Amino acid sequence: MIDPDGYRPNVGIVLMHPDGRLFWARRVHRDGWQFPQGGMNTDETPLEAMYRELREETGLLPQHVEVLGATPGWLRYRLPHRAIRRNDRLVCIGQKQVWFLLRLTGQESDLRLDLTDKPEFDHWRWVDFWYPVEHVVIFKRGVYASALRHLAPFARHVAGAQAVPAPSADARQRDLQLAARNHQRPRARSCGPGNPVRGGGSESGG
Repeated sequence: MIDPDGYRPNVGIVLMHPDGRLFWARRVHRDGWQFPQGGMNTDETPLEAMYRELREETGLLPQHVEVLGATPGWLRYRLPHRAIRRNDRLVCIGQKQVWFLLRLTGQESDLRLDLTDKPEFDHWRWVDFWYPVEHVVIFKRGVYASALRHLAPFARHVAGAQAVPAPSADARQRDLQLAARNHQRPRARSCGPGNPVRGGGSESGG
């Protein structure tokens, strides 16, 4: 589904090792790395969509994780022009997301990337908490920064301040500018429930 402003409802998943490092995965047949994320179905709550995407993209079940926190409201990012499918009946210009922070309570062996016919990822690793903000595709950096800032206090409570340090003042200013750019309201357009955008390479990101 796509909302009246052209944004597709979506959930993002920040999976944290108990030591504060984050699950960072490479998309199949692509160089892009990102967090798990995916679109919501019309009959799902964000929490239900999160657990479904978690299973599809990482192989983890609810008993393998603990929900530590979630972002309040929607965080938005716009797709670059090259990734917008202008020929679709309902044009999706970006994603609006609720992000969840999960702590891995199961074993690393519970992680499986090959449970679906079309896996999203082909490789994963653990990275430092703020690493993704600098290494995700550029147009997602603002929303990643906003999500991690909201979730950092929950992560710090579990992993400690050394594992989840406060970002520098320069990084905060840069990330606020990126987030503001992605929060610009689009021009009015005629959109409603319709075909979701799936795939689209590292641009759409699931």
